[in-house]
Amino acid sequence: MADYMIFHNPRCSKSRQSLQILKENNKNPQIFLYLEETLSREMIKGILSILKLMPKEILRKGEADYKINKLSNFEDDDERLIDFMIEYPKIIERPIIIKGDKGVIGRPPENVLDLF
Repeated sequence: MADYMIFHNPRCSKSRQSLQILKENNKNPQIFLYLEETLSREMIKGILSILKLMPKEILRKGEADYKINKLSNFEDDDERLIDFMIEYPKIIERPIIIKGDKGVIGRPPENVLDLF
């Protein structure tokens, strides 16, 4: 298994830049295409634990799925927000890079350097 994992969206420039930084530093991450592969509840909870963030803190509030589903009404309901993340993974901030028990959101992409 790779030392690094990136929850990656190839269409996102920040995600591509974060992946490039990893590769330029001879890190060969496992790439999890979270828009194509299903995220489990356990995986999301693990990511949140590593990031030390609450579900509402990794939501993309500008996404249509966030607005259409009125997710601002659920900001205090962690379990419901995780349900929405599973159903609408586009609402999850990206990219997320994990190394062991440490992780960062690659916004800006240089945040990944904190894992080296």
